[in-house]
Order: sequence, then structure tokens, then C-alpha cells
Amino acid sequence: MKTKKDTKTLHKRNQHNSRYDFPQLIKSHSTLNEFVALNKYDDLSIDFSNPKAVMALNQSLLSHYYNVKEWSIPQNYLCPPIPGRADYIHYISDLLPSDSKGKVPRGKHIKVLDIGIGANCIYPIIGSYSYDWSFVGSDIDRDAIENVTKIIKENKLLSSNIETIYQPNKHNIFKNIINENDKFYFTICNPPFHSSAQDAIQGTKRKVKSLTKAKEKMRKPTLNFGGQADELWCDGGEISFITKMINESKEFSENCFWFTTLVSKQDNLEEIYQTLRKLKPVEVSTLNMQTGNKMSRIVAWTFLTKEQQSSWNKNLNKEAVDAK
Repeated sequence: MKTKKDTKTLHKRNQHNSRYDFPQLIKSHSTLNEFVALNKYDDLSIDFSNPKAVMALNQSLLSHYYNVKEWSIPQNYLCPPIPGRADYIHYISDLLPSDSKGKVPRGKHIKVLDIGIGANCIYPIIGSYSYDWSFVGSDIDRDAIENVTKIIKENKLLSSNIETIYQPNKHNIFKNIINENDKFYFTICNPPFHSSAQDAIQGTKRKVKSLTKAKEKMRKPTLNFGGQADELWCDGGEISFITKMINESKEFSENCFWFTTLVSKQDNLEEIYQTLRKLKPVEVSTLNMQTGNKMSRIVAWTFLTKEQQSSWNKNLNKEAVDAK
């Protein structure tokens, strides 16, 4: 299996490679100000175990870097760390053929399917702003879809790039979503990590302990980044979800160039590779990412032959010219 070399920083095109400039972020979203203070190193920071502080930070980042001025999510829904989410988008962009100057293809003709868009719409926001790609976001949660629709309506720059689809069957991933004539360059997914609610709570306790070292907060752990059941856990956890995704992807092999998924647990990689080998994709690639001390990776696979890939890429260049 092809694997990229580990990196110690975010992707080179990621706008979040530098430390947070809190004075500038506060100018973009004044609510952040009440949560910013000097830490023990005399640096400006926030309490990352405080959900309200994390929410305010996300709102300021989206306003400052992505021109999204109206963004909120319902209580207890996942409030994702934006720098890491941006890395996913930038790394998969490297799978597209660049021009002679190394520029990544831009434009609405590059369609991306976000499996499990959640209530936050983060991946489509980053991808539409960074590359002007168009997105379809699916979810099994009607309330999440409703909130994303609200975000899109309140930020006109998103309206021409993002649409949503409700998935009526929680046991399906691509079925009911991908139509016969659809063509997606990517599918993306951040699958449920945990295998049960108890597993998620224990993970939160570890996170809170790491962030705060505060015993009092350990008694009633708070999901500082939030998350509903289907966002955080499913039967069998990450490996079960990804295995189902891989098996279902074969049916839509000609509707998508690259199927991709985030893989948080390195120990799951070998089983994922075994599943892929059974379905015999033409190409598999593993893209390693690092945010601080956390390592994660994207596994990408395609069933398109080299001739089909060439045809897709020719159409990509033609559509880019036609769009100008």
C-alpha cells in the first residue's frame, strides 16, 4: 500500500499553520474576547475544555478565514476542530492532477460528497472557500440537515456550492444518495469513532484530563467538542463503519473517482487494507496527517482503470476551461 511520509505540521496550504492570532480573531468575532486569557506560559489562549469557548473560537475562525459570518450549531452537536478538518480537504486536493505550475484544480465542476455532514458543514465550507468546489452533504439526522440548510441560507457565498440530502436509511452510506448519473471526484467521511456511548464518555474523560488536569471536571465530563450518538459512535465503531463503506463503494465504482475516509485508529489500517484487497481497487493511497501530537490518516481508493482515470482528468480540464 502506498503511504505518504509523516509530516510534523499541517498541510502547506492550510491557513492554520501559524499559532492563533487571538487579537485578530477577536476583531472578526467579538464574543471570543470573554474566553481569551493568558495561560501559564503567558500566551493568549482559551480553555479548550469549555464548549462555549470552543464554539466562539470556531465562529471567529470561520469568520476570519472563510468569510462565514453566521454560523452556529444546536447544543450538544459536534463542534469540530477546524485546522484538522482543513487538512483533510487540502490533502485530498493533492490527488487531483495539478497544472504545469502545480496549481490545484478549482471550480464548481469538482463535486464532492460529504458522508455525514453533521450540523456544522465544516468540510463543505472549507472546500468551497479554498477551491470553489461544490459539495453534496448527506446525513441521517434531519435536525443536522436543517441546521446546515440554515447556515447555507445565512451565508450567500455558500448557496451556490453546497446542497444537502437526507439519508432515510441509517444502514446505507452511498445508497439513496448517489444517483446513476452522478459523478463525484471525491467522497469524504469522518466516521463515528467509538463503538458505544460508554466508550465515548471514557474518551471524553481522557480528553478532559489531558486538557485540564482538573479532578472536579472529571466527575461530570463534558464533550468540549460536542457530538450526538451518530456523530460519535456506532455499533462496531470506526472499523465497522469503514468496512461497510468500502463494501458499498464497489457498487458505485464508476460514479466516483476517489472514495476517501478519515481513519483515527492506526490499528484499524491492516483490517481496512484486507477489506480493500478483497474488492481489488485499482489504486489505494494512505495520506498521513499530524495536528500537534495527534496522528491521523486518510485512506483513499479508486476502482477506475488508468484509462478511465485519464478520461475523467481530460473532462476535468475541459470543464475547467468551459467554466472560465
